[in-house]
Amino acid sequence: MNYPEQKVMQAFSIYTKLARDGVTDKEAVQHYRADDDIRGLLDAFSREVDCVIISTSEQMFLIPETKLSPFHVSNDWIKRRYLRSGATNGDIYLLYFSTIILFGSFYDTYQSQEPTRQFLRLDEWVRFIQERIDQLKTHDEEELKQLEKEFSYNWRLIIEKWEDMDDIKETAKRQSGNTISRLSFMDTVKKFLVDQELIQEIGNDEITLTEKAKTIIQRYFMEVEFNKGLFEFIYSFEREEDHAID
Repeated sequence: MNYPEQKVMQAFSIYTKLARDGVTDKEAVQHYRADDDIRGLLDAFSREVDCVIISTSEQMFLIPETKLSPFHVSNDWIKRRYLRSGATNGDIYLLYFSTIILFGSFYDTYQSQEPTRQFLRLDEWVRFIQERIDQLKTHDEEELKQLEKEFSYNWRLIIEKWEDMDDIKETAKRQSGNTISRLSFMDTVKKFLVDQELIQEIGNDEITLTEKAKTIIQRYFMEVEFNKGLFEFIYSFEREEDHAID
């Protein structure tokens, strides 16, 4: 398809800002929504780098869709930048798990389109993670192994990592150098999510979702096509409904 040179340059200008900053302003959103040519070009540019464009009313974001994307944040990069020396894949699994629990805490069910709460306290976040860890522990060893194949998450390692952490002992006089408290770990996850513009701190140890996060959650986490039943499993929505029917 042939595009006018002016449209190509305009779309490329918007794309370069997206590639550099990961986000553009409201004016770019208006061009993307109002002009079919610019939208088509931007979508084509993003596909070439295995990304997808998502937008709110105020901003537009370039989101990597596969690990092949040059904009994909690798596990090694997260380890180097956010996690303590000697961090393992277990720490990465727990970071992802904590993020899913955070997202889920803002919604009633995995099919919700809008958050049902405005903010979350850090101590509530820790408590919600503990509840989900306890839920995972109700499965026996063999069942967890099968579930790991199904979801590509190492549930046993997540449980082990969480339980190896001190249970919020920030004031302990003596603490092993190899031990990290749960609140300390959550502070690390929070910093990562703030830097990725997925949450905002609003004071009093409270955090809230950004519009970017809400848009990503609605587009990916709430769609079974993408989440492959992950939310249902972690929050046991379908199992609870089955028990209700029984």
